[in-house]
Amino acid sequence: MQEIFEAIVQGIVQGATEFLPVSSSGHLSLAQHFMGVEETSLLFNVMLHIGTLAAVVLVYHKLIWRLIKALFSMLKDIFTGKFKWSAMDPDRNLLVMLIIGLLPLFLLFLPVPGTGMKIKDYADLWGTDSTILVEGAALLVTSVLLLVAHLKSRAMAEKKHSTGRRRFNPIDALAVGLTQCFAAVFPGLSRSGSTLSVGLMRGINRQTALDYSFVLGIPAIVAAAGLELLDAVKAQEPVNVAPMLVGMLVSAVVGFFAIKLLRWMVSSNKLLPFVVYTGVLGLVVLVIGIVEQNTGVNLITGVPLW
Repeated sequence: MQEIFEAIVQGIVQGATEFLPVSSSGHLSLAQHFMGVEETSLLFNVMLHIGTLAAVVLVYHKLIWRLIKALFSMLKDIFTGKFKWSAMDPDRNLLVMLIIGLLPLFLLFLPVPGTGMKIKDYADLWGTDSTILVEGAALLVTSVLLLVAHLKSRAMAEKKHSTGRRRFNPIDALAVGLTQCFAAVFPGLSRSGSTLSVGLMRGINRQTALDYSFVLGIPAIVAAAGLELLDAVKAQEPVNVAPMLVGMLVSAVVGFFAIKLLRWMVSSNKLLPFVVYTGVLGLVVLVIGIVEQNTGVNLITGVPLW
C-alpha cells in the first residue's frame, strides 16, 4: 500500500505540475526529498511521462491531426517545387515554427569540457542530489518570468485591438526553444511557464503562445520517456506493475484537467496566482535548503544529507 500511495502522490504531482507553470521536475524532486524517496524507478518515470503525454494528446488531438496533415501536404509541395514560405497557411507556419523551436534541444547533448558529462546530465545531478537549493532558486526565476509575462500581457490587453500576434516567426521559435532547454536542465524552472512567458514577452497572443508551448512539449516528453526507457532496459529494473499503472492513470487524469485549467486561466489573464505560488514556494525552499545545509539533516525525515 505504501508503494501505491507514493505512486498516487507522484502521479498527482507529475500530472498537475507538468502543465501548470510551476515545474514538474522541481515538485517531483521536492516530493522525493521530503518523502525520503532516494531514487525513483526509471520505468515508473517513463509511465508518468506516458500519462502526461496521453493528457496533452487528448486535449490537442484536433490540432495534432491538422499538423500531421500539414506535414505531408508540405512535403508533397516541397518535392514538387510548389512550396512557398510566404504562402504558408497557419497550420504550416505553426509546424515549421515547432521544428525550429525543437532545434535547440540538441544543445542538451553537447559535452561539458572537463566533466565527462553532457549538458542534459545536470538535470539528473541537481534533481537527485541531497540539497534543494537549485530547486528554490529556479522556482524564483519561474516566478519572475511569469510576473514579467503577466505585466506584458496586461499591457497588451489595455491597448485597444491589440491582443498580440497569432503567428510565430523564427526568432520567436528559437527564443522559446532555447528557454525550453534551460527548463530541461534546472529542476524548478517550469517548462510550460518559462516557454509561455517568453512567447508572451515576444508579443504573441496568449492562446497562441500557450498552444505552441504545449505542442512543443510533446517531443520533449517523448524524448525524456525514451531516454529513461533505454536506461531502464540497460539497468534491467524489476517491474512492479500496479504502482506504475496507478501512477500513469493518475498523471493522465490530473494532467488533462490541469491543461484545461491553465487554458482558462491564460485566456482570462489570471497568471498572478502562479506568480505568487512559485515565488513563495521558492523562498520557503531556499530557506529550508540553507537550514539543511547548515544542519546536515533533512528537516522532514531527519535523515542525514551526507
